Amino acid sequence: MTTNVTSQPDTDRSTTSATTGRWVADGKKTGSRLRGTGRRRSIPHLLLGALLVLACAAAFLVVSLNSDNRVPVLALARPVSVGHVLTTQDLRQASVIVDPEVSVVDARRAGSVVGRTISTSLPAGALLTPDTIGGGNMPTAGQAIAALSLKAGQFPPEVSPGTHVSVVFAPGPAGGTVASPPTPDSTTSWPAVVTNVTSPPNEQTTVVSMQFTEAAARQVAAVPAGQLSIVMLSGGSR
Repeated sequence: MTTNVTSQPDTDRSTTSATTGRWVADGKKTGSRLRGTGRRRSIPHLLLGALLVLACAAAFLVVSLNSDNRVPVLALARPVSVGHVLTTQDLRQASVIVDPEVSVVDARRAGSVVGRTISTSLPAGALLTPDTIGGGNMPTAGQAIAALSLKAGQFPPEVSPGTHVSVVFAPGPAGGTVASPPTPDSTTSWPAVVTNVTSPPNEQTTVVSMQFTEAAARQVAAVPAGQLSIVMLSGGSR
């Protein structure tokens, strides 16, 4: 007996394999497209980041250069009028970039400026220049400068140029020469502004120069040495 065996093609398996192959191929293509898109998107981000880094570096460089060029100078803390005697309260420090052709006053020279007069009216915030400050400590019209040689205890050690003071007549100790009040109206104190304080070497006295009215300066100068003392006042008291 003869048995005929007919082989049928495995169409289901072939179909499954073909489908699987297409799915795998499509998956590879999709993944490849995604990776390509990710790379394309990351490039602009990298460029933007690099530009930001460069911009920050440039800004830092500009700020550093400008900061290095700033110098501390003297400016006015409040308005002053011509003839005004500068005090420490009139001054403030400002850090500015100065043109080499512009003359300013270094902030470290504040001590030499206090007590000097202003040669022109200036608003608050104006920078001081050598031209706006009167030469030396020359008093203005109606004012005069007198100097006292004082010992320790006759003046506060905090006294400095620009300090508002009152010069007080203080008669000497009993048994010493005692002067009478130097004015007909028996004035025994005079308001003044300190213009300079000097301690001569190898001496136990301090010379304090002060600006008075002309009349007061003459009266103070007439008092014998050792019979005047200084009282320091608040900034606005005269």
